[in-house]
Amino acid sequence: MQTTNIGLEIRSFLVDHFLFGRNETLGDDEPLLGNVVDSTGVVEFVVFLQERFDITVEDDEVTTGNLGSVQNAIAFVERKLLNKG
Repeated sequence: MQTTNIGLEIRSFLVDHFLFGRNETLGDDEPLLGNVVDSTGVVEFVVFLQERFDITVEDDEVTTGNLGSVQNAIAFVERKLLNKG
């Protein structure tokens, strides 16, 4: 799966579920955790990533380094997919 497709799907999920369609407020480097996604939303986001991209997100992987921005989430999913294949 290409980076652009991963990014589009992640962005679409976040906009639909947390920003109520206001995608202009979501930059690639904007902090997600605590800003766009609250503590309950983190669980929803992780479940989405696991189901959509068929990856496993371990508890210790739920960090700002992995999921703290759209850009970080894309890189994280790419790493997981690369290690899976």
